[in-house]
Amino acid sequence: QVQLVESGGGLVQAGGSLRLSCKASGRSFSSYAMAWFRQAPGKEREFVAGIAWSTGITYSADSVKGRFTISRDNAKNTVYLQMNSLKPEDTAVYYCAVGGRANYGLASSRAYDYWGQGTQVNVSS
Repeated sequence: QVQLVESGGGLVQAGGSLRLSCKASGRSFSSYAMAWFRQAPGKEREFVAGIAWSTGITYSADSVKGRFTISRDNAKNTVYLQMNSLKPEDTAVYYCAVGGRANYGLASSRAYDYWGQGTQVNVSS
């Protein structure tokens, strides 16, 4: 079983930055990818950024390209989401996910088997 713990959320003003962390623990298993999703009140969960674990290739949603960057520390089984130029519309609960269902693709929530509890990000005006 894999446990994911997110941290780094908080309250920032528009234009500010945050770095989210997600640390994976538990038994090792083959993983397709790790990713960040977010969910705002009244909205569906949406893909933010993901990284293919075997290659390090990343992909980001159009809404965050140029502002958010996903990265990893292989030795620590940790992924990060550097969030710059934050906007009020970025306010959401951010979830880390890991999965092995490669056939769904990196940006699909259906690709992921394990989810963290989420960390709240609030961006004020």
